Amino acid sequence: MPADDHRHDIETRADCEALVRAFYGRALADPVIGYLFTDVAHLDLETHVPRITSFWETVLLGARSYGGGAFRPHLELHTRSPLRHGHFLRWLALWAQTVDELFVGERAQLAKAHAERVASAFASRLDSADDRREQATPEFGQGGALPLVHHYRPARASGAGSTAVASGALASGAGSASGAGSGQR
Repeated sequence: MPADDHRHDIETRADCEALVRAFYGRALADPVIGYLFTDVAHLDLETHVPRITSFWETVLLGARSYGGGAFRPHLELHTRSPLRHGHFLRWLALWAQTVDELFVGERAQLAKAHAERVASAFASRLDSADDRREQATPEFGQGGALPLVHHYRPARASGAGSTAVASGALASGAGSASGAGSGQR
């Protein structure tokens, strides 16, 4: 390390906060991932920074100040705008660049290594969630989902009371979801 290098290792909550703020300064303006924070998540930085600072303080300093639940907000974001492999790569590149510019040392290396583990785990879990969603969605033709609205046409019968029988079948649920007895789906 050059003699004029002002960097030190991550040692305090203030260091964690400086890292988080510098990272989000880059990420919010980034042409690849910035929109996820600003346009999709509508991130309130002043609310978010203390929580993410607690996350990194817990990971890097063992402070146990973070209450958990890091994945769920990313899953919710993913349902609004899919998070792709390239998004994670860009997040990691910006994170590593920020860490390297501000800090040097064992905890700085841990910050980068842990970010890689988190990105890998989140990407894997989001892929699994997508797979489960695809398996739960029946396909029709070229991959389009079946319509949610099913048409029910009562069977034509002669004689009085045929409408009541057909209406009773609909009301009881028989044939309503599958179109049974109607010849249609």
